[in-house]
Amino acid sequence: MRELSELVEVERPGWPVVIEHLERARLPVRALPGDPDRGRTCLHRLQITARSFLGAMALESGGLLVDDGWLRVYGGGGPELPGLGEVNDLSAAVVHGPPVRLIVGHDVLGGIFALNGPGCEDDRYPGRPGEMVYFAPDSLAWEPLEAAYSSWLPWMLEEHNLENFYADLRWPGWRESVAGLTPDQGLAASPPLWTKEAARNPAAVSRRPVPFGELVALHREFRTGMDGADPGPFGTL
Repeated sequence: MRELSELVEVERPGWPVVIEHLERARLPVRALPGDPDRGRTCLHRLQITARSFLGAMALESGGLLVDDGWLRVYGGGGPELPGLGEVNDLSAAVVHGPPVRLIVGHDVLGGIFALNGPGCEDDRYPGRPGEMVYFAPDSLAWEPLEAAYSSWLPWMLEEHNLENFYADLRWPGWRESVAGLTPDQGLAASPPLWTKEAARNPAAVSRRPVPFGELVALHREFRTGMDGADPGPFGTL
């Protein structure tokens, strides 16, 4: 493993560029304070430099709450959000190497944004190594996004991109519903978003706050029940 100093002391660190994107964002975004010690530990276990956007998020940020908390993007960890190290159990990376897929964000409906690692080369892990993928709550399937993390992070801060991406999953009054949640809560849908009933009549779907770990566990249970296949990591919450 490379020493921490090699990862931190770099030319052209990524964090000032990330800050520029945050300041130009045309939708509500809140950068959360991070814990410096957790951030440095996270960066060391990721074994990437602070020059990259992902490394900068790990080292300098406690995470992001985007669009009034609809999307939670993980950093090194802080008082409001767990960090990449906790969500992905990066303590195991010291012994076993980097995770096959790194969970980098969740949305309020239990959708999962992840970065494919070098081992993502079988049917469980669609997309190429180094590509961002999304686990959609309305299909319970992983969808390749054809973008690297360095492209995805600025993309989701641009005006209308999240609005268009979630066009079929948002409802009148969604912002008020999300604003009432804490960062450790999500919204469970009834009937579930992946059912024919929800697709036929989105207006009939009800939503209730639940602990986020419970919501993600439900999606794993539903997905595994479809064909018995393991959908891979969803993150530890």
